[in-house]
Amino acid sequence: MNRGIQRFIPIIFLIVIVGLIIAAAVSVVRIFSSNNDQQSSQVVDTSNQALLSTTADRSVRMTVRGEIVGDETFRSYQIVVTPGKREFTRYKGYLAESLSDVTYQNNTKAYDEFVHALSLAGLAKGTALTGNADDTRGVCAGGILYEFEIMNEGKTVKRLWTTNCANIKGSLTADAGQLQGLFLVQVPDASQYIGKD
Repeated sequence: MNRGIQRFIPIIFLIVIVGLIIAAAVSVVRIFSSNNDQQSSQVVDTSNQALLSTTADRSVRMTVRGEIVGDETFRSYQIVVTPGKREFTRYKGYLAESLSDVTYQNNTKAYDEFVHALSLAGLAKGTALTGNADDTRGVCAGGILYEFEIMNEGKTVKRLWTTNCANIKGSLTADAGQLQGLFLVQVPDASQYIGKD
């Protein structure tokens, strides 16, 4: 009997070692997967921080595109606000021939108030689309397309868009009309330029 037990001791020992190796492997996998989960949950949308930054290289831009019509009658406009200036440009045609171009001075305090108002209105909320889902060519042909961009050094940090067509919402979750209003009041004469040919 003693000899029979001695024969099984190496097998039992081997089973225990294999069990410990499996337990260690499972623990290592769990540690790595929990680190990945923590890292992915810590991936924060920093676009609101980018929006609220008032360094000189920051800016916000709104582009409004009109109905898809013939080149002669197609109109769009853009407002760009930086800590140093506010620019309004109205375009004719799809090749963006400038019809009106006005620039006003700005200051950091005014820009700070403006971007905080945009933040509270939800400009940074929404998930930017990618690929074909983000292609706005021809979208809402009978209506208006609104694009809002948070920028750094002339490069887009985040771009969100929506339309006034009921079935095409885009990536912006905020109220486009409210955001448009905030941009328009940055340019005192904007309304007189928008309606002109």
